[in-house]
Amino acid sequence: MNKIGKTVIVNMYYGASELIINRAKELRRNPTKTEEILWSFLKNNSILGLRFRRQHPIKSFIADFYCHKIKLVIEVDGEIHNKYEIREKDDNRNAEMERLGLTLLRFSNFEVENTINTVLQRIYAECEKLLNENKKQ
Repeated sequence: MNKIGKTVIVNMYYGASELIINRAKELRRNPTKTEEILWSFLKNNSILGLRFRRQHPIKSFIADFYCHKIKLVIEVDGEIHNKYEIREKDDNRNAEMERLGLTLLRFSNFEVENTINTVLQRIYAECEKLLNENKKQ
């Protein structure tokens, strides 16, 4: 359990250290252009009333966007993610998130900047699917 100020966060950060939590705060203050584009569509509960968080700590990682209610992580990847060593790290990160029961969607900067409607359709469809799965449980 992490304490931030006077608020106790239970399970939402999956045991993230204070270092990771502070790094996430820094990243929220300096979003990339592509993160700003996607955030403009995710903020204010605009997709099915779901609350997304930016630069959200999860264990030793920081997710670009996260919805705790449906345990959905959305990542926006720049060109650096095409490098072999970075792809390997991403694969390990994906596997760890899956072990935590999280669903992960990845989009490239190009997709967000040039095909935002397609990106939003995929996000909406995944959110709807996860909400329906939660209702069945």
